Amino acid sequence: MVETKGRKANPEARMALLDHLKELRNRLFKAAIGVILGTVVGFIVYQPLLEALIKPIKDLNEKEGRAATLNFDGVASSFDLMVQVSVFLGVILASPVWIYQLWAFIVPGLHKKERRLALSFVAAAVPLFIGGVLLAWLVLPNAVRVLTDFTPVGGSNFISAEIYLAFVLRLLLAFGIAFLVPVVLVGLNLAGIVKGKQLIKSWRITIFLVCLFAAMAAPGADAMSMFYLAAPMLLLFFAAIGVCVLNDRRRERRAIKRAAETEATADIATPATDLENL
Repeated sequence: MVETKGRKANPEARMALLDHLKELRNRLFKAAIGVILGTVVGFIVYQPLLEALIKPIKDLNEKEGRAATLNFDGVASSFDLMVQVSVFLGVILASPVWIYQLWAFIVPGLHKKERRLALSFVAAAVPLFIGGVLLAWLVLPNAVRVLTDFTPVGGSNFISAEIYLAFVLRLLLAFGIAFLVPVVLVGLNLAGIVKGKQLIKSWRITIFLVCLFAAMAAPGADAMSMFYLAAPMLLLFFAAIGVCVLNDRRRERRAIKRAAETEATADIATPATDLENL
């Protein structure tokens, strides 16, 4: 939503639906360019990155004495995996670009003070996304170890490379997006779409969904593993809800003040010079 030259005449930056769609297309195009450039870097560093991704499988052999190996079961499997891993790294490297484009599409529709607050959350969104990815990276070895513990005694783990890397990439991306959701909630609140009271009323389902996600995304040997993952996510969610409630109160006070000013000036006659200008 690009600000037009007539910003003073259009302080709320209202746009027609077609203009919104054009602006969305431009934002998506810029985000795609950032991901493509990041993907190029991903192709360059693919080999060391792949070594790091498959390290949990190697650790099963070296540290626990299991028979575990990755199986490339197709002629083009290696190339397909190279593309998937490179695109995933491109998404991470381009996160400042596409997160900014997402917020830039929302921000111009906000008031000046709300816009400054929203931009501050843009700065928080990137490290939160990357922090979620890093947290998933720390959980990955334990998740692989626990899941392969179900292999019967005497059995071997010939794991499909395509299935394994798809699991790893989804895990990393899911955690990154999960840490980004609280920032999106604040943005929706600033845009007037979501109210803080609505989020407070749904706190039970929020806790349930976060714990369910933590249990599925990082299965540990005990309940503490789930707690270590769910705790920071819940903290971020409730911090976002607190910001939404404070913003709603500030918005209500501003609306009351405007109503009082309007009522105070309603009985004042309009000067003749102003009528002539109209």
